[in-house]
Amino acid sequence: TTQVTTQVTRLLEVLQGEMTRGEIMKKLDLKNRMHFSKAFLRPAMTSGHIEMTIPEKPNSRLQKYRLTDKGKTYVTK
Repeated sequence: TTQVTTQVTRLLEVLQGEMTRGEIMKKLDLKNRMHFSKAFLRPAMTSGHIEMTIPEKPNSRLQKYRLTDKGKTYVTK
């Protein structure tokens, strides 16, 4: 089992349906995009808890994120 950081846990708890990076950051009350990406988004994606809605275009302005089955299981624990 992968150890999930406090930041990733917070991200998983606020992620509802499909949300943009901005929406997630607002829910977490974060301002710094680089910090959010490094401490929250990348670890959650690497661990397989969240996924992109448009994986073939990671920099798309329409990009959103959603929980994977693994993420949903973790949140309902």
